[in-house]
Amino acid sequence: MYVSKMIMEMAPNVHLLGVFIVAFTVVYRKKALYPIYVFVLLNGMFCGFAGWWIPYLYIWTVLWGIVMLLPQNMPKKVQPFVYMAVCAVHGFLYGTLYAPVQAALYGLNFKGMIAWIVAGLPFDLIHGVSNFFCGILVVPFISALKLAEKTIS
Repeated sequence: MYVSKMIMEMAPNVHLLGVFIVAFTVVYRKKALYPIYVFVLLNGMFCGFAGWWIPYLYIWTVLWGIVMLLPQNMPKKVQPFVYMAVCAVHGFLYGTLYAPVQAALYGLNFKGMIAWIVAGLPFDLIHGVSNFFCGILVVPFISALKLAEKTIS
């Protein structure tokens, strides 16, 4: 997860993190929190434990939680669209999810927090759209994880 994010840094708000988190959650359920928080810690260790990092403690868990609420026996034809939509929604809401911590850290009132969210909407738009298209990789990645599990077992 961390390496993929670093490789894709040249394209702001375009990454495979949603793909990894959704696929890990579908396959490993609660154990998906391990790679999520390894990713979060690696980000802090290599990029600095600063104010930007604090929302990482919960923002990826929101995506994990949404996936945990999805039915496990979803029809195969529906899965790609649901996973793509979930990835997209998380991207569109990323700035809104991030905002409360930024407001608290920088002393913004409610209006200031809303202004911060509005200023970030173009980035959230890019984030949501790119997550939608990257989300097409979720089902193949789930298949690869399940195949790897069978091979190892």
